[in-house]
Amino acid sequence: MKVLVTGANGQLGTDVVLALEKKGFDVKAAGRSEIDITNFSDVSEKINKFMPECVIHCAAYTNVDMAEEERNTCKLINVTGTENIAKAAVSVGASIMYISSDYVFDGTNNMPMEIDDKPNPINYYGMTKLLGEEAVKKTTDKYYILRTSWIFGENGKNFVKTMLNLSEKNESVSVVNDQIGSPTYTADLAKLISNMISVGHYGIYHATNEGFCSWADFAREIFAISNKNTEVIPINSSEYPSKAKRPFNSMLSKRCLEINGFERLPIWKDALTRFLNQHFF
Repeated sequence: MKVLVTGANGQLGTDVVLALEKKGFDVKAAGRSEIDITNFSDVSEKINKFMPECVIHCAAYTNVDMAEEERNTCKLINVTGTENIAKAAVSVGASIMYISSDYVFDGTNNMPMEIDDKPNPINYYGMTKLLGEEAVKKTTDKYYILRTSWIFGENGKNFVKTMLNLSEKNESVSVVNDQIGSPTYTADLAKLISNMISVGHYGIYHATNEGFCSWADFAREIFAISNKNTEVIPINSSEYPSKAKRPFNSMLSKRCLEINGFERLPIWKDALTRFLNQHFF
């Protein structure tokens, strides 16, 4: 199968390309310099040239706080860019996998969100990811919408790297303790993605590593595995002001994976241990 990956140099895209190549797919890795997703002519030209059977759309504007100020840019990339990719994919008969987010939900309940729960984003980034979902669903029936959360991997910035850097300079760090979700290792998620497009069960999915924790719990585990003596001071979200609101509950139910015959991802602590041992120790 010929697969085009947008955002191929990003945190998730890098591991998606590796996972696809490992399974023997014919992969076109398209970073920002290879394809301008905000320009339909460029998107159409590149997709018609490669003629993929599936497009995995990892490219996105992901700075949640800056999105509140750079709304036009965020919408151009996350909404218009996704519309362009979906339309061009349809024109060559390709399916599309769109990477979405837990931030499409408001996080006001205390149960893991199901795939058919009603989205209600509380920040602009989440709104654009939801609009991206709607653009995909409006354009084609051959889609996978994959919502995930709290990703970390070798490439790019993430919470794990931030905590490790802070531990080098500080004896303690204050970390939010009232937002609950699931850390997700890009290598594990990429493996699932490569399996999903092989099967062809279209629809909406939630995929994260198993288990739930707060950001403070996540930080404690990072320091424990890394043998750091840095103390984690738990604080409320109100004590850590940010430009964008975050949902208190980012828990996603993964029943949809089992229903469609896919294996759930490993427990997040196991994933974090593998990541740290492979890339830092």
